[in-house]
Amino acid sequence: MNGGPSIIRRPPFQKSNVELINSFRANFLASQTTNSSANDPQKPPVAAYSTTTSQDGDSLYIPMHAPSPLSEPREAYDITCKLFYLPRVPPDRRCQHLKEAIALVLKELKVQSIDLLIVSFPGISFDADDDGEEEIEYSDADSTDESVADSMDTMAKTWRTLEDLHEQGTISQLGLAEFGSDRLAKFLPNVKIKPSVDQINVKDCCVVPKTLILFAKQEKIELLTHNDCTDILPRGTTRELLGPGEKGAGVLAATADSEEGGLKGDIEPQWVIKYTAVVKDRGVIENKGYFAVAQVGDCIGKRPDESKG
Repeated sequence: MNGGPSIIRRPPFQKSNVELINSFRANFLASQTTNSSANDPQKPPVAAYSTTTSQDGDSLYIPMHAPSPLSEPREAYDITCKLFYLPRVPPDRRCQHLKEAIALVLKELKVQSIDLLIVSFPGISFDADDDGEEEIEYSDADSTDESVADSMDTMAKTWRTLEDLHEQGTISQLGLAEFGSDRLAKFLPNVKIKPSVDQINVKDCCVVPKTLILFAKQEKIELLTHNDCTDILPRGTTRELLGPGEKGAGVLAATADSEEGGLKGDIEPQWVIKYTAVVKDRGVIENKGYFAVAQVGDCIGKRPDESKG
């Protein structure tokens, strides 16, 4: 029996940022070991975390990490990734960020390809009540005026890098998040490879606008629902995760200009990728996790408006 694109509702698990934060904290805790030099005033502050991190060039891996390859042949799995582009990060970095994120997942699972990649652009919120899309402004302390939705041209330019990876066989299917029928109608003429999936956040998980259902059916786009946050990793949360204290990794100083131990300077989260490997014939999640990248101190690249004058 054939039908239009299905609407698949995900179970109401934890909000994605809660799952992300808990996952990071669990990894930090598991990696912590007794460091006899940590309390030695003659040792530099870095000694407190040097046994739980690893460095490759100017990149610091927190905690140090070894890949977790899949236990069965690649064809036994459905591997899905969702890449969160974060607010305040200039769009011209996104093509490189995409390649870096996918490379990390492939290395982690020891595979050559993934089945589905969904990209989440910042500043977009799906409104199920009227099938409109809103350009949102963040009201928390981490927000700036840069937290606005991308232009259609900017998103299409990023999409071309996804298309390249699709044509190379690295990604089988491409997907979007938070696109209603209006935004999809404007986006599709600008791309060569249409999205196979549109993932939307339906607040009550019970109403999907008929206009979107009909448009998705017409364009052969599968609708999925999710409960992810738009700004999944704010700056303040990142400093709390990596800073001192009982729940921190002890890598960053408490504040950008703190005289206490830890890396000093501002921190700017760049992107987050979530990956899931499901055993097809059993529907069991074998491997699931997150990678996130942030720049610290002098490593933070200048935004276009900061380079002027």
